[in-house]
Amino acid sequence: MDNAILKKRLNTFKSGKSGRLQDISDEVIVAVHRAWENWPGATADFCREVGIKPTQMNVIIKSGKKLIKNGVVTESEFQEISAGIDGGSSAPAGAPCSGIELSWSAGRVIRFPRVDDLLDFLKKAA
Repeated sequence: MDNAILKKRLNTFKSGKSGRLQDISDEVIVAVHRAWENWPGATADFCREVGIKPTQMNVIIKSGKKLIKNGVVTESEFQEISAGIDGGSSAPAGAPCSGIELSWSAGRVIRFPRVDDLLDFLKKAA
């Protein structure tokens, strides 16, 4: 989730003048926790990015861990992966295969960068 959207969602739970966070939904708590886990920099930078104080962040992270541990929020077994722009392999020629590896006779391994290449090979081999 984009940090700007996360900041707006957090702002809906802030009280008027004091800026206290009150009654944050479980969904938002877990979203903040996940965004914090994926944040590459310092926690203080993340707090500035989403517009909360480090002490507020501590409470949110603690609550998020508790929610996940107790199973209130279930994790999806599917996660988004990103492919190259053209959908093909983006690995350099000498890199390990990022496509499909087929174990062929006599211990040979054939690597295919795309599914179409594998299908063509199987059609010709049949």
